[in-house]
Amino acid sequence: MGAPVIYHERQVKELCALHALNNLFQDASSFNKTQLDEICRELSPNDFINPHRSILGLGNYDINVIITALHVKQCEAIWFDKRRDPSCIDTSKIVGLILNVPSKYSIGFMKFPLQRRHWISVKKINGEYWNLDSKLDAPQKIGDESQIMEYLRNQLAGKDKELFVVCTQGVESSEAWLLPEHRRNSTAVEMY
Repeated sequence: MGAPVIYHERQVKELCALHALNNLFQDASSFNKTQLDEICRELSPNDFINPHRSILGLGNYDINVIITALHVKQCEAIWFDKRRDPSCIDTSKIVGLILNVPSKYSIGFMKFPLQRRHWISVKKINGEYWNLDSKLDAPQKIGDESQIMEYLRNQLAGKDKELFVVCTQGVESSEAWLLPEHRRNSTAVEMY
């Protein structure tokens, strides 16, 4: 059995959110820049300078754009409270994961003291988890369940990193993305 065929978009301009979405859904036609720009306009129709993307219109989309794009696919992005251990996530019920991490701004070899944010998708493909970071030359294998949990623990140890669990809307509303012992008690207690 050969290596799995993995779709992986490489970084262009400030389009890491677009790449993260297409890498997550493993399809180049999932979204394009025009669609994400239209989402920005829908989110802030009266703003001359749109707060959901870079001033120059090169990308740098925020989480509101990602969440709205995920809704098109009947999915949700759930912010993960990093005070919890990631082992509470029922990985069999999720579409994938999106990380938001700090990124140094550079042009060529020149680095600027400007801190930007970068979106990375992580997905299980053929039984193994893959880091689909658009800044990588190729997808990077993370490994099995124990290895993804260790990877997430290491990522979440960074104070400026955030994790979003991506699941379908029904899974999100029922909290099925969490293992049963970590869900809120859903049985109502009748009061007399």
